[in-house]
Amino acid sequence: MLDTLRRIIQEVNSAKNLDQALLIIVARVRKAINADVCSVYLSDDTQKKHVLMATEGLNIEAVGKVRLDFKHGLVGLVGERAEPINLEDAPSHTRYHYFPESGEEKFHGFLGVPIIHHRRVLGVLVVQQKKKQRFDEENLTLLITIAAQLAGAMAHADASGEIDRLLGQHETTRDARPLLGVPGAPGVVLGSAVVIYPPADLESVPNRKAKDIEGELTLFRNALAAVKQDILTLSARVQDLLPAEDRALFDAYSLMLDSDTLVNATEDRIRNNNWAQGALRETILEHVKVFEAMEDTYLSERADDVYDLGRRILVYLQKSNHRVIDYPHDTVLVGEEIAASMLAEVPSDRLKGVISVKGSRTSHVSILARALGIPSVMGVIDLPVGRVDGSRVIADGYSGFVYISPSDTVCNEYKRLIREEAELSDELKALRNLPAETQDGLHIPLYANTGLLSDITPSLNSGAEGIGLYRTEFPFMIRQQFPGEEDQYRIYRKVVEDFAPRPVTLRTLDIGGDKSLPYFPIKEDNPFLGWRGIRITLDHPEIFLVQARAMIRASAGLNNLKILLPMISDIKELNEAMLLIQRAYAELREENDQLVIPEVGVMVEVPSAVYQIEKLARAAAFISIGTNDLTQYLLAVDRNNSRVADLYDSLHPSVLMAVQQVVKGAHAQGKPVSVCGEMAGDPAAAILLLGMGVDSLSMSASSLARVKWVIRNMTRQRASSILDEVLEMDDAKLIRLRLNSALNEAGLGGLIRAGR
Repeated sequence: MLDTLRRIIQEVNSAKNLDQALLIIVARVRKAINADVCSVYLSDDTQKKHVLMATEGLNIEAVGKVRLDFKHGLVGLVGERAEPINLEDAPSHTRYHYFPESGEEKFHGFLGVPIIHHRRVLGVLVVQQKKKQRFDEENLTLLITIAAQLAGAMAHADASGEIDRLLGQHETTRDARPLLGVPGAPGVVLGSAVVIYPPADLESVPNRKAKDIEGELTLFRNALAAVKQDILTLSARVQDLLPAEDRALFDAYSLMLDSDTLVNATEDRIRNNNWAQGALRETILEHVKVFEAMEDTYLSERADDVYDLGRRILVYLQKSNHRVIDYPHDTVLVGEEIAASMLAEVPSDRLKGVISVKGSRTSHVSILARALGIPSVMGVIDLPVGRVDGSRVIADGYSGFVYISPSDTVCNEYKRLIREEAELSDELKALRNLPAETQDGLHIPLYANTGLLSDITPSLNSGAEGIGLYRTEFPFMIRQQFPGEEDQYRIYRKVVEDFAPRPVTLRTLDIGGDKSLPYFPIKEDNPFLGWRGIRITLDHPEIFLVQARAMIRASAGLNNLKILLPMISDIKELNEAMLLIQRAYAELREENDQLVIPEVGVMVEVPSAVYQIEKLARAAAFISIGTNDLTQYLLAVDRNNSRVADLYDSLHPSVLMAVQQVVKGAHAQGKPVSVCGEMAGDPAAAILLLGMGVDSLSMSASSLARVKWVIRNMTRQRASSILDEVLEMDDAKLIRLRLNSALNEAGLGGLIRAGR
């Protein structure tokens, strides 16, 4: 049964469109289960009907004509309950609804399974049989598994408007159902999608029109020739190491590279106006599907060899066809997973937005997008990446909505909102030189988060009163080895000098988790709970001491430097780090007795630190709350996992209570508290942090003016009153609504939605 399931799923995933996928499903499932009928109904949310869209066993004329109201029939009952229904005699059930055109009067046994994607019923998969008996447990589990797999394909089809076309709906109907992601960086963009994909990843290669068909054919043939030569070289290298039967694999590779089915099929696809990489992807995946469908286990396992061969050809295609991308003036980068380096490749005056299938508000690319002032939407898991290259797209960084090929009506509305955004942005610039002071005279210093020397000028221009968090890992990440003391000193000195006399907080090396060094790989099953942050540098004091010496030297004569320790989970780690810093200082004092040891603070981002806050505060000079990781650990939600991105919310009641506990505990020891996570740059959350008595906030430079606008339109008493209300609530969404309401009441609605 497992092999059958695997073959069906592979065929469905390789289908060119949803129509073909549905036909494959009804044919293969009917055969696998030995049923008399297999049918698929799609849910039309607009008309509130389930529509028969594919069948084997019922009259084919009924396809598209049989339409059941959501509240009628057994299919409607499956969708209504969102669970399987297995009946011995369907016609005797009170919800049975007979359609003469379907020809189903002779069928009794009925099994219907809902097709669900993210809690939404997209359709119903049904099998029927003439016998009066239920389908057995094995058939039920097979159908549930197939329905779950089909849900992904249907979600992609829904996103691209394919389901609407099958149901005969108009484009404007689709506009009412945008794709939903997670707001990454505020703002709105209407632009042209440019799909970015990782190298040598066949399945991520998009379809793209061939600008020069003969040129693409030449590239493909050259890539084939290069791979043939590689295979010959590999075969010769293992001549004396492998027996003849194992070396035969290389002969098989050579035969496949010369086969008409691979060469001619790919060239035909190129001539039909698909570029070489897209044509290769279609051919290889088609071959893989054929092999995987073979009953013989040995032959079905050769599918992996075909896929490997395709990747080898793709490597050469991408080397020789390394296209210089002509980024349009309104580029919106789109991809399965977008790295910060991909943003850097786009000319800054052309990059207008980011849409990613993976990631969340606290992904590095989101943080960078906010720093650049570029709208982004993350975690759009239903995005059909391979089919949107070159399309007009809208990304709403406030709501998380994404529109693919929107209608003129939707485009015109968003153009109006974009104009209003520009007007608001001009008004916010006027706040640059004004103090972040509440209406009752309380000053809340606003600092910038950064990690790049190129961010210094934008941070200064934003009106930042200093650097609240300098991420020192970036210089480590762009090198091929650990940077030495002199390299680090020059970087830190530049930052400290440019901001003097304003304070600069340098965080010690924070790698691990989702931040890795190419020359210091860390492989772990659960990296976020593993060897990261202070744990690594304490285990490698030689790394920590070099960095501590560079930091202390950088502050010479300026004395505006603070050191922040990440990922502290107990007093022992803090004490060990302090001893190393004191040792570095003692060594440097022998060379320069004018040096001053900087203040050392603790970053609270681990739940254990929340419960030890008073002890930590007694030993540290200041406390900085890293709400990104603190939220992740408190809620047990991977902040980079788009499947649970909607569960990640720093306004969750438990997070708010933890932050408040840290503030109270640190203040009890007379120590100041800053918030340097993305929560600090959230205008709504800023109200609560003000009410809690947080002493300063640190955020992306692009968020400073927005948060300053909130502070200047609020009093501490008003913020405290709102905080008291919110702490009585038990739902993060209700809390967000209450805060948004408060912003609207203060005339600050433009901070939380597109337009003003």
